[in-house]
Amino acid sequence: MNEDVLRAWISATLGHAPRDVALFQRALTHGSYGSAHYERLEFLGDRVLGLVAADWLYALFPDEPEGKLSRRLNAIVSRETCAEIAREIGVATHLKLGKQARDDGAVESDNVLGDVVEALIGALFLEGGLPAAAGFVQRAWEQKVSGQAQAPKHPKSALQEWAAAHRCKPPVYTTGTRTGPHHAPRFTVSVEIPGKAEASAEGTSKQEAETAAARALLEKLS
Repeated sequence: MNEDVLRAWISATLGHAPRDVALFQRALTHGSYGSAHYERLEFLGDRVLGLVAADWLYALFPDEPEGKLSRRLNAIVSRETCAEIAREIGVATHLKLGKQARDDGAVESDNVLGDVVEALIGALFLEGGLPAAAGFVQRAWEQKVSGQAQAPKHPKSALQEWAAAHRCKPPVYTTGTRTGPHHAPRFTVSVEIPGKAEASAEGTSKQEAETAAARALLEKLS
């Protein structure tokens, strides 16, 4: 990829003029492409995102208790949300993947896209410190935070509460098939409220699939 193009994209999208473009190239490189990949940066960026989001929510919602702040935080830092941000800022165009991973659809994987966004935050933190990382997070996540009129309830918790309120047995989750390559797996999970209704969904992890299935069943019950 043309270094000038990447430098311009980083400056415009992340709000930071990179001194070491190679650091950001690493953040955009999947393990299938080479040994200089994003995993260590993703580890760092994940923690930075959590800190920035927690500090932001603490200031933005001064009257909310810890439980509600935690629910807001979990929604902000979820793999699904990070992947949405990746798609919004055009990460896929700059992602470096090995041929097999690209052929297997890793460029659309929530796991891969979410990891890359966290890796980019890690790179921002290393070059620009917390202010640079926080600036990007608050710009990119602004609509997702301001759009939370109420602290979101996790779909699995909401489904559990629905079952209790309607005097039904608790939801039962069943893991189905696992498909796809190692770097881009797809899990199928079904959830049933015995004697009432059931729904199935897919995800890039068992947890994500369970959450999607619970959300689908809630929609069906409503």
